[in-house]
Amino acid sequence: MAPQKTQKKKVAPLPYNVKSAKAEAKKDANPLFERRPRKFGIGQDVQPSRDMSRYVKWPQYVRLQRQRKILRMRLKVPPAINQFTQTLDRNTAVQLFKLLAKYRPETKQEKKARLAAQAEKIAAGQKAEESAEKPLVVKYGINHITSLVESKKAQLVVIANDVDPIELVIWLPALCRKMGIPYCIVKSKARLGTVVHQKTATALAITGVKAEDKQALSALVSAVNANFTEKSDEIRRTWGGGIMGTKANAKVAKRDAAATKLAGRTKAV
Repeated sequence: MAPQKTQKKKVAPLPYNVKSAKAEAKKDANPLFERRPRKFGIGQDVQPSRDMSRYVKWPQYVRLQRQRKILRMRLKVPPAINQFTQTLDRNTAVQLFKLLAKYRPETKQEKKARLAAQAEKIAAGQKAEESAEKPLVVKYGINHITSLVESKKAQLVVIANDVDPIELVIWLPALCRKMGIPYCIVKSKARLGTVVHQKTATALAITGVKAEDKQALSALVSAVNANFTEKSDEIRRTWGGGIMGTKANAKVAKRDAAATKLAGRTKAV
């Protein structure tokens, strides 16, 4: 027998009062402007711009810092290093840097101008102004800050969280806790560097302030103690890292699901 031909069902026609969208579009088209659709085949129209950052060969320092970040997420980080991930909150950091800006040390140009003015006075036969008290400025330099902490002259120590190598400052929070000096960890060594006219600074120390700023300093010290000194036991016990990627988590979830399924089967048997 010959195969029977299947008849295709015809779609019902539209009512007379309903107009198709294509017909309306054709009528509204302006005859003065010809429609020229683009063709993105080989050798035809220029391809649209795409995000090619995935295929960029980044500089070595960029690749290293990205790999370092991923490694710190994956590997278990001991508490001594993990404490540098807990930084001062934004509002307290703003108040801190406002106070530090008032006690910036003088620049080379300011020092040169001061010494020149002093030399002119001496040349004119006047006595040089000898200030009995040293000016109150922010101290910097890791060796200088260490000696200030050991002699208990520092009233507040500010440490950067991104010092490389981290061994330069890893011991400083423990020393501050031992000597009873309030300390805090803030973001960006470059931000600390701008306070003391340097590119970067590992740590800063406040040894004294004027009478009008004592209240602001005491408020900062109490906030800093609440975030760091009082939580010292928790900081010393908290490990970091151990955060796996999406693929690894999916793999572990699949393995766990298979194990539970197998356990269910063995129970049923």
